[in-house]
Amino acid sequence: MKNNNNQLTAAQTQSLLALLQTRFEKNMHRHKALHWADVLNKIETHNTKNGNPKLFSLYQMEQTGGEPDVVQYDKKTGSYFFYDCAAETPAGRRSTCYDEEALESRKEHKPANSATGMAAAMGIALLTEEQYRHLQQLEAVDQKTSSWIHTPAAIRKLGGALFCDRRYNQVFVYHNGAQSYYAARGFRAVLEI
Repeated sequence: MKNNNNQLTAAQTQSLLALLQTRFEKNMHRHKALHWADVLNKIETHNTKNGNPKLFSLYQMEQTGGEPDVVQYDKKTGSYFFYDCAAETPAGRRSTCYDEEALESRKEHKPANSATGMAAAMGIALLTEEQYRHLQQLEAVDQKTSSWIHTPAAIRKLGGALFCDRRYNQVFVYHNGAQSYYAARGFRAVLEI
C-alpha cells in the first residue's frame, strides 16, 4: 500500500488526485468560487524529495473512509481546508475513545486506538464544533453515527469529551467520558493545506 517512508507511488498519487478532483467538481456547493487548479497547485507546493506529507495525509483520510474534500478557504493565508465529507463518520476510524490518556485509563476492553492519537499519526486534526457545524450547514452528515470533535481543555481535564451528530434535522453536541467508545462513533478531521 505504501513504502516505509510514507510516500505514495506514482500510481497512487495519480489515482488519489483524480479522485479528489472528481469529488471537488461534483460537490461545488462545498467550495463555491474555488478552482481545482488552484487547490492542486497548493497541494503540489508540499512536494519534497521524501514525498508529499499533505498528500499522504489526504490518502490516509481517503483510505479510512473520510472522503476528503475542500470545505473552507482562508483568503488571508491562502490555505485550503479539507474536511471528511463522508455521509457517516469514517468507517476506518470508529470504535475509538477520545485520546491517549483515555485509552491508557481503560483497564479492560480497550479499543485499538484513540481519536486524537489516530489523527496525530495521520497528520490531521479533529474538527472543532464550529467546523462541524459549518459542514452540517453544507449537507446532512452523521445521521446514523456520531463523531468525536475537538474538546476544550477545561472539559477534558474533568474527564469528559465532546461528540456530535445529526438527528431530527438538528445538530447536537453531547458529552461522554473520554474513555468511552462505540461502534458507531468515530471522528471527522480537517487537514489544512
